[in-house]
Amino acid sequence: MNHSDRRPHRSTAPRSPSFDWLEARLNSLRQQGLFRELRERSGGKGMVVSDQGVASINFGSNDYLGLAAETRERPLAAAGSGASPLVTGYGSEHARLAEELAAWEKSEAAVLFPSGFAACAGTIAALAGRGDLILSDTLNHASLIDGCRLSKAERFRYPHADAATVDALLRGHRHLFRRAWIVTDSVFSMDGDVAPLQALADCAARWDAFLIVDEAHATGVLGETGRGACEATGLTAEVPIRIGTLSKAIGVQGGFVVGPRLVTDYLVNHARPLIYSTAAPPATVAAARQAVRSIRGEPERRHRVVALARHVRAALQPLDRRIESSDVPIIPVRLGDAARALEVSAQLQQAGLFVPAIRPPTVPPGTARLRISLSAAHRDDQIERLIAALHQILGTGVG
Repeated sequence: MNHSDRRPHRSTAPRSPSFDWLEARLNSLRQQGLFRELRERSGGKGMVVSDQGVASINFGSNDYLGLAAETRERPLAAAGSGASPLVTGYGSEHARLAEELAAWEKSEAAVLFPSGFAACAGTIAALAGRGDLILSDTLNHASLIDGCRLSKAERFRYPHADAATVDALLRGHRHLFRRAWIVTDSVFSMDGDVAPLQALADCAARWDAFLIVDEAHATGVLGETGRGACEATGLTAEVPIRIGTLSKAIGVQGGFVVGPRLVTDYLVNHARPLIYSTAAPPATVAAARQAVRSIRGEPERRHRVVALARHVRAALQPLDRRIESSDVPIIPVRLGDAARALEVSAQLQQAGLFVPAIRPPTVPPGTARLRISLSAAHRDDQIERLIAALHQILGTGVG
């Protein structure tokens, strides 16, 4: 045998791929103060959250009307729906909720999704397609951004709340596309400001475009009956396709879209997150129906959280002059540096106040902040504790 022809001996054991590249990326996040980890937290009675056995007043929840806190204290049946809505997962509770949402929203029809994220991403991806143009606000929620990416439409991200740029883009490009879509949050979840809906609706009318608005953080809070920012600005008819969530002010889990019957029928046939996801459990849907009835029948919840928003914003304006007077119960205190945001959040937690630090990539680099979320269930003394602690920690302010 010619030994020079021998091949080197190789082990027959399969080699596992290395995940060293993941470790390097995670270490980079740690070095920048951007590493995230799940922490076990549980809700207590009222607006209290327990973090590793330490109780704090919860200023991090989107439970704007206090309905989620109430639902936690009521036992619910644990049975699931069993299948997707188009198989056996769509029962009487689901049908009644869709009917009640459509009636409340003054729309022809409503369709349910397994989450607010699924409603946003699934709706945009299903309705917009190749040959279409989408104009999307730079600070839109990730679910809207992902829906735009999945749609195969041509996409432009316009500067935040800049309707003039939307108008200019449509003037220059609308004739090149079959359909045009303007996509925006109504209330922006990290900034607590409201989109220029009237100006965007005017652009849509002027250039034969569709305006789609995600009302996730406005539903239950804004508007005469709590339908959101479109109601508050008198634009319900001008914005026929509106997306909502059941997981913020409504206090449970899920998403929905209201609009013309043609639109909801199309989504039932083309929105993949709806078609291929198991439907929400009947008990969850029943809890959502009860919450919608509470929102419609108990306007004092909405009035209280709006009053708290105005009060806290006014009290914190000396600390951050970028805080504006508004009815929105999301209040950012911008600190800029991620490490500083984490430090102040930790100091607040030591004082018994849970206020999350929001860092990139959730917000743009250099804009890390505290995000205060208010609820009608917060007591006056809890609100004053928050204001006093922030003034003590931040002193003369942050800008």
